[in-house]
Amino acid sequence: MTTGLFDLTGHIALVTGGGSGLGAAIVRSFSGQGATVILADVRSDRAEQLAEQLRDSGAHAEALALDVTDSAAVQRTVDDIVARHGRLDILVNSAGMTILEEVTEVADESWRRIMELNLTGAFWVSRAAARHMKPAGYGRIITIASQAAHVSLPAHTAYTASKSGVLGMSISMAAELGPYGVTSNTISPTVVLTELGIQAWDGPHGDAHKAQIPVRRFAEPEEIGAAVVYLASKEAAMVNGADLRIDGGFTIA
Repeated sequence: MTTGLFDLTGHIALVTGGGSGLGAAIVRSFSGQGATVILADVRSDRAEQLAEQLRDSGAHAEALALDVTDSAAVQRTVDDIVARHGRLDILVNSAGMTILEEVTEVADESWRRIMELNLTGAFWVSRAAARHMKPAGYGRIITIASQAAHVSLPAHTAYTASKSGVLGMSISMAAELGPYGVTSNTISPTVVLTELGIQAWDGPHGDAHKAQIPVRRFAEPEEIGAAVVYLASKEAAMVNGADLRIDGGFTIA
């Protein structure tokens, strides 16, 4: 049951990395606001499992396999979505990864994988979506960045570089696509309590990090999902080129 505010009924939304973690929370938030949600994940099995759960509850959801680092596959997938649904209204770039290594220990392969998935992959999907949104005169592109793009964190050199690149990419798209009714924004969360987030930040180092956050806790996935819904809505039409920090105040120091 949707409300009038932030209603996404009839909108077609694509969420990369939508089969688990933060992507799955965003998918659920979109579904709750009436959107038709397409879950794209390199693991199509987990995406289909979530899509089936949503369909069983009466929502409109479908799953597909997608490696966002494959430029040709990305373009084919987005073209197919538009061919089947008539348009693509919303894109959320949520697929991502991190490998935490000290700068002197960052392996070549670690750097390549992080950049290809977090930055290059987000660009491939954004470009493919913009090719349809621009002539349609409407679109919302939302990319998940990180608090690491704003502050120094130990062993985050490669990850920070990728997420800083995401910020630059997003504001450039905002300036270029804004005149065509397409907005581009980012969200920079603190640690999010997904399954992987809980595993990575359990224990004394997690407690120490929470003590640095003014609200003294990490973010719930649903809190990020709610922010994405806002940026995807008609109510956020004047929000363009912005970065919404959902970090409990960690980066204000």
